[in-house]
Amino acid sequence: MAMVRLLMSLATIAMVFGFAIAANHTVGAPNGGWNQNTDLKTWAASETFVVGDSLVFTYTPNHDVLEVNKADYDSCQTTNAISTNGGGMTVISLSSTGKRYFICGTGGHCASGMKLEVNTLATVPPPIVAPAISPAKSPVSAPSPKNAPKVSPVSSPSPKSSAPSPKIAPKISPAKSPVASSPSPITVEAPTLPPPADVVPTASPTSPSQPSSADKISVVASSSVGFGIVAMIFFM
Repeated sequence: MAMVRLLMSLATIAMVFGFAIAANHTVGAPNGGWNQNTDLKTWAASETFVVGDSLVFTYTPNHDVLEVNKADYDSCQTTNAISTNGGGMTVISLSSTGKRYFICGTGGHCASGMKLEVNTLATVPPPIVAPAISPAKSPVSAPSPKNAPKVSPVSSPSPKSSAPSPKIAPKISPAKSPVASSPSPITVEAPTLPPPADVVPTASPTSPSQPSSADKISVVASSSVGFGIVAMIFFM
């Protein structure tokens, strides 16, 4: 018994929920209606029809609503209509999936565009979510010339400003160099070095030279002195 009550409660909730989510589609709204001036094909393409929804036709007395098959829809044939509705307002329940076709039965209205094709879906399709694309990291760009700090070039001194002009430069007389007598060179005689001990003077092969007069005088003086010394010793 409790199970039956539970099932009945769930069915009631489902019915209430189904009625709550059902939508009523006023044909041609909000900027038009069921007439010859509304672009009904574009309006139908902008709507989503689901099982449980309803179509609401509002129109003037010179129009009506005929449900027809695909062939009569294409040829605007009104003699074989599935259902005919009038009175200024018609509500059509969309109780099953598939396509359904409606036209106006007034002569010439269907041919002028007063016709509607509806495709009923079982459920509302989920919205298409585009994949999120993370922005690519841009490389660090070098500062643009506009943002880069301006570096003023170092100006080199102008030759005109650094070097005095020949016209303005003072005249400098050349300095007189003093006349200095150069000292006479001093001659330094190098001392005579004795010959090395291990060097034996080589006798000249030539014949001995005759003694000079100075040598003779020296020998005589030496002999006289010697003789005098001997004489003194003898007399003592």
